Amino acid sequence: MTTTQKQNEGSVGIVAWHDFTFGETEETALRLDCGKRLKNVVIRYETYGTLSPAKDNAILVEHALTGDAHLAGRHTPEDKKSGWWDDMVGPGKPFDTDRYFIVCSNIIGGCSGSTGPGSVNPDTGKPYHLDFPVITIGDMVRAQKRLMDHLGIDKWMAVAGGSMGGMLALKWAVDYPDCTNAILAIATSPQISTQSISFNWVAREAIMTDPTFYNGDYVTQPQRGLAIARMIAHITYLSDESMQRKFGRMLQNSDEYSFDFSKDFQVESYLNYQGSRFVERFDANSYLYITRAIDYFDIADAADGDLTKALSVSKFPFLVVSFSSDWLFPPYQSWKLVRSLLQNGTDVTYSNIISSYGHDAFLLETETLGDMIRNFLINRYKELTEQ
Repeated sequence: MTTTQKQNEGSVGIVAWHDFTFGETEETALRLDCGKRLKNVVIRYETYGTLSPAKDNAILVEHALTGDAHLAGRHTPEDKKSGWWDDMVGPGKPFDTDRYFIVCSNIIGGCSGSTGPGSVNPDTGKPYHLDFPVITIGDMVRAQKRLMDHLGIDKWMAVAGGSMGGMLALKWAVDYPDCTNAILAIATSPQISTQSISFNWVAREAIMTDPTFYNGDYVTQPQRGLAIARMIAHITYLSDESMQRKFGRMLQNSDEYSFDFSKDFQVESYLNYQGSRFVERFDANSYLYITRAIDYFDIADAADGDLTKALSVSKFPFLVVSFSSDWLFPPYQSWKLVRSLLQNGTDVTYSNIISSYGHDAFLLETETLGDMIRNFLINRYKELTEQ
């Protein structure tokens, strides 16, 4: 069960995506937390490495807000970019495909192959748009559980993720504690802060007040609104130190101010570029739905707000990693998670990595983070295979 073809050492090479469809009937449809059911659900996923005969080496890697199932490798030799965590996945890398079978799926609500607001509603034959039901992190995990069953995997060796991906991993720990042997929660939180909810609200307002949004029924992207939403979010992914070091107060095209409202500073041009690129690859309605799911996420909801009680069902090792300059998911949120795990007597490894990259550090600090992931997984693999 492998989709990889090695091209060079350390690379998974050319990979292919797959679609899994379920819920063709009302009885098999996906039950959602909002009370509705979702039919004809498509989950797009990719796999790397080979599933062992005992099916005990499978690791689920979760993506962040605007990520997708394309974790590593390239789809064609001509692709300019590899998967979003390519430095971490491959032969001899932290997620070692010579040893583990890695699975990554696009979440429902997304726009990269899995069912989302841009998909066709089977009841109407038209795209859902804003008729798509509001979804939660729990709904996303529930859909992935169907994929797990489809792949014939009874128990993940580990579930790993950074940012929103870490929230998905935590949800697996609480909702399906018998389905995993370890959790890697990276640059994440058991619930986002009021400040983060505020940023998400402003981003959605930028999209929904764009004059071309048309209440979600747009034919072409509401480009200005979505670009602004991305610029707002991108600022939260960086740190003051990294922005100062990269841009400072450097001007873009002149040694003098323009004395108008064009892009004087390099950082302004950079953010404008990030917004423009994002519009080309992501759907505005999906951005609304996924950010709302992040807002609603609170792992302690499972136990009436008691985080320690909620995590008490998780009887397996955790690796929790935060980053010193991450002000979107600051270290105190990870420590809150760690403290509750320790109160339950859980085997937990925690590290706060000193980094100037901000929230994006989980994608950029590949050497330091990679060593932690590699060692944690090797130790867990030995424990499981030597039992």
